[in-house]
Amino acid sequence: QARLVESGGGLVQPGGSLNLTCTASGFSVSNGAMSWYRQAPGKERELVAHITLGGTVTNYQPSVEGRFTISRDNARNAIYLRMTNLKTEDTAVYYCTQPRSNIWGQGTQVTVSS
Repeated sequence: QARLVESGGGLVQPGGSLNLTCTASGFSVSNGAMSWYRQAPGKERELVAHITLGGTVTNYQPSVEGRFTISRDNARNAIYLRMTNLKTEDTAVYYCTQPRSNIWGQGTQVTVSS
């Protein structure tokens, strides 16, 4: 069964950093591009970052540009999201997905609060 499992979320103060990991099982992340999305309470799910199959092209939502970095390790069957200089508005559940397969993880909570 194809699964994605996110980890690394938690509570952090504004200005802090977190590293999210998304590990795949039952399929290979090297099959296609991968993305991170997030959903804050009362808001729609939104795209945060996207990385192409080869990892050479990345795209970010403007609000996280320069603060977040998406990367992938096809050998480990995983993708990552490095988040720095976190702001309260980054609070959300973060999900990883492989768009071409429409496979989603269960999400990991990120809370930015003092």
